[in-house]
Formats: sequence, C-alpha cells, structure tokens
Amino acid sequence: MAVSDLRYGWTTGACATAATKAAHAALLTGEFPDPVEITLPKGQTPAFALAVEELGDGFATAGIVKDAGDDPDVTHGALVRSTVRPGPPGSGVVFRAGPGVGTVTRPGLPLDVGEPAINPVPRRMMREVLGDADVIVEISVDGGEELARRTWNPRLGILGGLSILGTTGVVVPYSCSAWIDSIRRGVDVARAMGREHVAGATGSTSEKVAADLYGLPEDALLDMGDFAGAVLKYLRRHPVPRLTIAGGIGKLAKLAAGHLDLHSKRSQVDFGVLAAMVGDADTAERVRGANTALDALQICQRAAVPLGDLVAARARETALATLRGAPVAVDVIVIDRAGTIVGRAGP
Repeated sequence: MAVSDLRYGWTTGACATAATKAAHAALLTGEFPDPVEITLPKGQTPAFALAVEELGDGFATAGIVKDAGDDPDVTHGALVRSTVRPGPPGSGVVFRAGPGVGTVTRPGLPLDVGEPAINPVPRRMMREVLGDADVIVEISVDGGEELARRTWNPRLGILGGLSILGTTGVVVPYSCSAWIDSIRRGVDVARAMGREHVAGATGSTSEKVAADLYGLPEDALLDMGDFAGAVLKYLRRHPVPRLTIAGGIGKLAKLAAGHLDLHSKRSQVDFGVLAAMVGDADTAERVRGANTALDALQICQRAAVPLGDLVAARARETALATLRGAPVAVDVIVIDRAGTIVGRAGP
C-alpha cells in the first residue's frame, strides 16, 4: 500500500488544542461545542468529536480520543483531556501536566527543566484558541505513564508520562520525521548533559553491546535505528567528541556500501561490494553468491577472512565522509545475531 493510500491522523497536540477550546468555551458559556473545530498551522480545519464533557465548580474538562489514522502510533486511541480553570488576572495561559503527561527533567529539550512536556507548537496552538484569557490549562492522557514507557521519553529525561507533540497537527502515516526528531533531541540532551561519547545503534542488542563495552549512560544512547544519516548529519552541525556506531552485519554492510538509510525497503545488502572487500578469490566468489550478510560473514569466518573488520572499516569511512570534517571521532562495532562482536574499526 502506498503512503498516499493511507489515512492521515491527528497529533496529541491537535487533540489537546481542540479539547482546550471546548473546555474553555464550556467554562465561559456552560455549553461544550461538539464537534469542536480548530485551525492547524498549515491551515487545515479538522473537527473533533468529544468523548468526555465535565463541567464543575470553577473548571471544565473536555476529552478527545486520538485518531492517528493508519500510522502505527503508540498513542492511537488514547484519551487526551484538557481541564481549564480561571487563572489570576494578568497571568495569561499557564500550562500544567496532568496524569499521564510527563515533566522535563534534563536540559537540551525545547522546554525548560521542570516544565510540563507540552511542546512549543501545541502551546502556541492552545494560546491561539484561548486568546487573551487568564487560565490554567492542565493536559492529561489516560494511561499515558504506561504508554510513555514504549517511547523515547524516559531516555530523554521526560518522566511521568507522554509528551504533547506535533508541529503541523497532522500525523503522516509511517512518517520518519518523529523518529528523526527524537534522534536530534537525543543529541541535544547528550550535549546539554556534557556527554563526550555517544552511541548510535541499529537495534537493542547492538545498543547493549556498545553501552556495556564503554559504560555509556542511557542519555548517551541515540535511537539511531535505520537512520544513520540523520545521526551523522545532525552531529555534523552539533558535534560530540566521540561517536560509536554499532549494528548487525547486515545493516552495517549497507552503511559500508554508502547507504545512509538502512531500512530494508530503501537499501539492500550489496554482495558485490562485500566480495570486493575479500582478497581471496574463491572466498570472494562464494560471498558474491551468499544469501544474506550473515551467510557471507560465516563463509568468511570459515576461510579466516575478517569480513566484520572490513565492513566496520568501510562503514567508518562512510560515516567520516558524511561528517565532512566535523570534530567527531568515530568507531564502529559489528555484531552477529547473538550479540558477539565480529568486527571493529576506529579509535
């Protein structure tokens, strides 16, 4: 199915904004608009049905169930609530984290330490629907603390729940943008924490290998996944003194061949490139006909050819070329499926 055939959804920030607009209207008039329409940063005007309406003494709460469309979003189906209360005259809009919304505990994010994890664009959207009102806005997400354990929030120092996110208000199905944004925030946090060594890994096994090998703390571990290029290009502009790249032989064989996006749909292992690394002609021919990168590795291991080291060295060359002279020392660790180191290159 093409991305164009998939259904778009709405961010937590858009849901929080619509819930806030409805709650504020009820606080002023005693009636909840349902559905409630908002204008997104790019001009779209979606309408949201209310799942919760509660009007009490000095507060109003509205809730909206997030629809992420066809994106595999951890917050799809979550109930986003906004409770609006009158604030002191002249206070403007004050944001608070309710149950299921996290609090920032580390520097390096676009919010100050101690602030509720409601990102700048959703804050702006909510201020726009509130006008010049003096109110306290508390955003909560049912079950958000548990959902947050399945996100990058704990590693970024956002504790107690989810972040209220969104720069456009729209969730694009299978978009890479959220992952890449998390990589960038991970680098920002590591720099703000004074880390001089970070690691980007293609998966959890290789990440554990790198963390154990170098004793790296959690906030020095970047959720690179398939996005090696995103890590390298951001470090090119925001350098950290040392980067370790760790991954399986298949993923790093792609990096060795010059690919910066390591996803199986966007790059493939080039067995011709692997064969060209092997000096022995007979072994090279068998590598050329290998079924997988792991198969090629095992062929070379039987022939005492250090394919893992050769892949690591070539992957490091790709990384250094992408960094374009930025002051970042790079080393590469290649592992097999069991998590055994089968190749290394660099400092």
